[in-house]
Amino acid sequence: MKIKVCGLREDISSVAALNPDYMGFIFYKNSPRFAGDLDNDLVKNIPAGIEKTAVFVNETAENIAKLISEYDFNIIQLHGDESPDFCQSFRAEVKVIKAFGIAPGFDFELLKDYINKVDFFLFDAKTDIYGGSGNTFDWSVLNEYTLDVPFFLSGGISPDNIHEIQDIRHAQLYGIDLNSKFEDSPGVKNIAKLETAFEIVKKATNYELRG
Repeated sequence: MKIKVCGLREDISSVAALNPDYMGFIFYKNSPRFAGDLDNDLVKNIPAGIEKTAVFVNETAENIAKLISEYDFNIIQLHGDESPDFCQSFRAEVKVIKAFGIAPGFDFELLKDYINKVDFFLFDAKTDIYGGSGNTFDWSVLNEYTLDVPFFLSGGISPDNIHEIQDIRHAQLYGIDLNSKFEDSPGVKNIAKLETAFEIVKKATNYELRG
């Protein structure tokens, strides 16, 4: 189970020291976790084993390409209404995560057009606005997802419910996305809460491997 810590603005080095698999930076101006003018050297000096992820919402291809180059991002996460072809256009340079908001009755068949055009999906709780809300959706609906594209689980994962992740037995569950429930204020992560979460996930993963 991979761990992605998203919505970073401060304490980048402290989070990197926890050795998450992915670190995410949001470039959506309406987000309270908008990364703005990140310290270029600080981001570039994130250890090579950590995938640096840039999050965009209906951004122009030109600006996405500019920020990939400026910060050496490995992955982009597209959280808006981006088309399959738009997603695919970046795959020669980076891996692509396409996010979708999940609500009761969501039709996973709509994602078929993205097969072979993205590397991962990310499933979040659907809201009236773009970006993270801290809300959780009914994880049981994941049983309706039958495609072969691996996915990240996002949306309201917290210290109170992270134990429940181990009960999700979906073959394509690739990783979890930790954000608003693990911070003291928008963009400022609570390192102690993250440390505990990492321990829980790693123990669960080791148990599954032994099983």
